[in-house]
Amino acid sequence: MSSLLHQRPLHNTLTNPSSLSPRSPSDFPKPSTIFNRTSLLLLLSLLVILGVFVPWIGLPQGLFTSSRVSISKWKDYTLAEAVANVAKNGTVVVCAVSQPYLPFLNNWLISIARQKHHEKVLVIAEDYATLFKVNEKWPGHAVLVPPAPDAQTAHKFGSQGFFNFTSRRPRHLLQILELGYNVMYNDVDMVWLADPFPYLQGKHDVYFTDDMAAVKPLNHSHALPPPGKKGRTYICSCMIFLRPTSGAKLVMKKWIEELQAQPWSKAKKANDQPAFNWALNKTAGQVDLYLLPQAAFPTGGLYFKNRTWVQETKGMHVIIHNNYITGFDKKIKRFHDFGLWLVDDHAHESPLGRL
Repeated sequence: MSSLLHQRPLHNTLTNPSSLSPRSPSDFPKPSTIFNRTSLLLLLSLLVILGVFVPWIGLPQGLFTSSRVSISKWKDYTLAEAVANVAKNGTVVVCAVSQPYLPFLNNWLISIARQKHHEKVLVIAEDYATLFKVNEKWPGHAVLVPPAPDAQTAHKFGSQGFFNFTSRRPRHLLQILELGYNVMYNDVDMVWLADPFPYLQGKHDVYFTDDMAAVKPLNHSHALPPPGKKGRTYICSCMIFLRPTSGAKLVMKKWIEELQAQPWSKAKKANDQPAFNWALNKTAGQVDLYLLPQAAFPTGGLYFKNRTWVQETKGMHVIIHNNYITGFDKKIKRFHDFGLWLVDDHAHESPLGRL
């Protein structure tokens, strides 16, 4: 997806003398030894070459150097610099994106721009193509935290590459907390229908959403739900809001520990969400946790599959998560079916424009 500069090859229309119409020797005076026909053609060719390349004399100060400087700049751009650049009122909205997810990033950004919160968005690029593309279109809003994961294996759910990709998340979030900022994390297969910030009531450490599709009462408890059959809760790790408190930092550190204790293997294709739940369960007595309202932040297994519930809670929905389904094409089709795929007709509303 990165932009490459190509120089068109030079085509000289005078390099084939035999294509000229033959003339009789009597038509021309006898050529001199210096300016015969071959010499003239060579001279004209030299002038054409000089005419093409002379404007590029001084190239080190020109376009190609500017491009190299820009690439070097974004490679050296740090997370601390990026957060300071985009944060508003001490808050940053973060996502982590690799190149295949750029259409979802744009769709998500359109929905955030409609809520006037896009300027505080920071894209953590998980490959250099994404880093350069986003910063080309929207300078300063993308950063890459080295090392970049293997771009060829980071996209298939359940793969080791996907685990390596998602397991970096708590480290990024912890670093932002250590810098003193509030941080909201979203997966980019989400769409904002309303402003979520009024729902972040109080001064709790960690805010999160339930990943279960079972319908809760509208006045459900905001406490951490009870564990399920596997002995842990089923909280979604895809929508989190954290304040820079010792409690939130403790949860992130515990999340990192749980990921290290449950590495990916072919037998146990781990992902980051169970580790996040274990971190919540094991720190619950020490941290102020807050479960966001289900009607406002429903899981995809509820919003896309329970039409009765959707009608009953119409007007209450804030962020919709397109989970409980895998595959780019299937997610896009589902968004299309529910009128939530905005990119095709509203790309001009995104700070990235049409990618």
